[in-house]
Amino acid sequence: MHSLFPHARAGAMRAAAPDPRRRLLLSSLALLALTGCGPDAPPLNGMDLSGMPAGDFQLQDTDGQERRLADYRGHPVMLFFGFTQCPDICPTALTRAVEIKGLLGADADKLRILFITVDPERDTPEILRAYTQAFDPGFVGLRGTAEQTRAAAQSFKVFYQKVPTGSSYTMDHTALTYIIDAQGKLRLALRHQQSAQECAQDLRTVL
Repeated sequence: MHSLFPHARAGAMRAAAPDPRRRLLLSSLALLALTGCGPDAPPLNGMDLSGMPAGDFQLQDTDGQERRLADYRGHPVMLFFGFTQCPDICPTALTRAVEIKGLLGADADKLRILFITVDPERDTPEILRAYTQAFDPGFVGLRGTAEQTRAAAQSFKVFYQKVPTGSSYTMDHTALTYIIDAQGKLRLALRHQQSAQECAQDLRTVL
């Protein structure tokens, strides 16, 4: 009969021989201790994206300055894709972001909150600035050409599309908020249904 652990067969004859199963268990416990993902870590309310590659963007802020994700290195980032004429999802998400900052206390000063428009056709820099600053003067609105917007969305696996509504249109889009840590690593996606309290708890857990 074959053993799953070939070297363990010698253990019956030599008590001092190392047990590979024990080494594997100890290594796993050590890894959990280092990553903070052990049994005592609180469960996440959002989607754990740790280990997945972070996206990127090449867009302009409302002052016309070129921006990439690397520009915010050293600060955790909360990133949301939307548009200023959104009737409910976007204002709800940005209002919640204000509440999250209030719950984080002094740590809120480190957080950078970015809003990328998926409707650059209508969201001019002036409109985008007025919209984001109506929620918080520190929120950053970002926009680009249609091609730059598409590239940014694809890089974060974000879906969006134009939907005709009579003589105008609206936009369908992914309603997740992405959390990137200060080292530029993608960590978390906050669901639209999460409360501000649940989001703040997740941020404290992963950042």
